[in-house]
Amino acid sequence: MIYPPSSAPAGDWLGDAAAVALLTFDLDAEAPVLAAGEHYAADLSAMSHQAYGPRVGVPRILDLLGAYGLKATFFVPGVTAERWPRTVERVLAAGHEVALHGYSHRPLPDMSRDEQARDLERCLGALADLGVEPEGYRAPYWRLTRETLYLLPTCGILYDSSLMDDDRPYRLHLGGEQIAELPVHWSLDDWEQYAFLPEPDIGERIENPRDVARLWTEELDAMRKTNSLCVLTCHPFLSGRPSRLRAIEDFVQFAGECTDVRFSTASELAKLVL
Repeated sequence: MIYPPSSAPAGDWLGDAAAVALLTFDLDAEAPVLAAGEHYAADLSAMSHQAYGPRVGVPRILDLLGAYGLKATFFVPGVTAERWPRTVERVLAAGHEVALHGYSHRPLPDMSRDEQARDLERCLGALADLGVEPEGYRAPYWRLTRETLYLLPTCGILYDSSLMDDDRPYRLHLGGEQIAELPVHWSLDDWEQYAFLPEPDIGERIENPRDVARLWTEELDAMRKTNSLCVLTCHPFLSGRPSRLRAIEDFVQFAGECTDVRFSTASELAKLVL
């Protein structure tokens, strides 16, 4: 069996809403570039491109969220937690959720089961050093494996947000344990819109933020008809730049004008699903 058994949510995750929106941020910083090749550590331009996220993007995103009274979920690689502990602490101090995003940001399918287990353990340790007991997980590049998926409930993880086979949450049954799945999709990810570095495996395009905002708001608008979960996924090194931050604000304003859309953090929603 490729996919583990699944079932519908146990609780009323929609409530009175027609759709639920999650604001999630993958605080990758330099992790994906270093995972692509250690030689990037000597490339100050590439490293500075990624450092923009924790250095500039995160503070701006926190200001935006604070202005609208919203709480978000930040998925943090262990490498980022070790390189930028003050940034993670600032996210926590603002009352946002911090969840797992692997340790090294290496694609899980390229790793053995033992390597995946060590990667998960190292990420747990890096976040524990900052006082975080994470309740959620997101696979690097959304490339989840059965090996890591079945490890999650043994670590006290309540939910995953990496799979794409639905646009509503559901439960995954994993050897006597269960976790919530909060599905994602590339159309709601800024990586596909803005990522550009001179390496094909890292990214090679830049879209107009106005078009991106329209893409996201139209998706949310359609999801109000299908009673769906809208998981917006942004990276501070990409969407922390001024015009791109405005695209997030446009999305937030549109959602706020829809009286039938409810915002949530990932962990809050997962507990309703379970």
